[in-house]
Amino acid sequence: MESSAEKLRGLRITSLDEDDDETVVPHQPLPGPAAAAADYEDDDEDEEEEAEVTLGVLKKPKRPGFLLRHLFPSKAGGIPAWLDPVNLPSGKSSCCGFCGEPLQFVLQIYAPIEDNAAAFHRTLFVFMCPWMACLLRDQHEQWQHKHGNPCRSVKVFRCQLPRTNAFYSTEPPKHDGSDKPLCPGAPVCHWCGTWKGDKICSSCKKARYCSEKHQALHWRTGHKNDCLQLISSSDASKSVLTAIGKVPASTSWPEFEIETDFEGTFDSDSCDENNSKSLVMHRHGKPDAMTQSWMDQFEADADNKCWASFQERVSRAPNQVLRYCREPNAKPLWALSSGCPSNADVPSCSSCKGPLCYEFQIMPQLLYYLGVGNQPDSLDWATIAVYTCQGSCDQSVSYKEEFAWVQLYPTTTTMH
Repeated sequence: MESSAEKLRGLRITSLDEDDDETVVPHQPLPGPAAAAADYEDDDEDEEEEAEVTLGVLKKPKRPGFLLRHLFPSKAGGIPAWLDPVNLPSGKSSCCGFCGEPLQFVLQIYAPIEDNAAAFHRTLFVFMCPWMACLLRDQHEQWQHKHGNPCRSVKVFRCQLPRTNAFYSTEPPKHDGSDKPLCPGAPVCHWCGTWKGDKICSSCKKARYCSEKHQALHWRTGHKNDCLQLISSSDASKSVLTAIGKVPASTSWPEFEIETDFEGTFDSDSCDENNSKSLVMHRHGKPDAMTQSWMDQFEADADNKCWASFQERVSRAPNQVLRYCREPNAKPLWALSSGCPSNADVPSCSSCKGPLCYEFQIMPQLLYYLGVGNQPDSLDWATIAVYTCQGSCDQSVSYKEEFAWVQLYPTTTTMH
């Protein structure tokens, strides 16, 4: 019998012509539970086996334009490749619930569900406030969902589309340079390149912004001169218009493609032991002394045992930034035994009120690749687990907000 892993590897967007077996899509969608269901039904022993996890590692894009929205990428950093390019999250949804500033794009994963026609295309987007003070408050607020809608500095949005939709061809991308979306997207902020540009520069009427803060930042860093040129010339030069549409590189984290493979394919024996520990123990550059102090403090207790297990598991593939598994028996790999949510702590779907299920987690190694600093107020986390609607409900809102659970290190909480 064909293994579930082999079946999962075969998941891809195929031609509407059932006889077309030649289609190859470089961006591999993350596997869902459907393809493995048959194996679990045929073999009762498999039900007790640990769910197979897909790991995500970062690679520089193979070529410019490889991570555009009509190619359905999984990516980290840069600006989001919105699946629905028109009906973007807006208003308070796009802002930190604490400081009120627009959230920064972290990553997105393309994770269609094979047996759900409404989720033929399905992408999950993660955004975060870059301030650690807000993340600390977020960790406290995540326990308060029973008492209303808590403020959050980490937000996850799910967007899904059927195969026939207004934005993309029903045929898979050819990746020969001819692929194009069916329609343009909504104009986005000229400063961050992320959120919808609802505000227009009152002078040139060309530049757009998601917030007054981004408008002010753009003005101070060059738009003041560009704006004057646009106003003084009825026929604006191409170079000025290009400059207006270019997102400053400093406003986003470095861009990477997320490549995925099953955890079992990583050979721990081939990993450099020192390199493994450097990414896991240092996380994103924190000194060894701090980690050792924490280990001594919690020697022989449950947190220490959990941390040792976490470290050992991650060291098999020390570059992993993402762990994905939507199987019914999937669970996050927690760094600590404390600060984990119970079933009651995970809310219902905010859209359909149905149950949520664990789908993926973001690892602390991502901070290293994004170039996050080592200052006391720099972002830091042990892991961020994401729970999504179990039925992947198809409601009227294009971007449904899902639930993220943040787990921080004890040293992080005591330092702030």
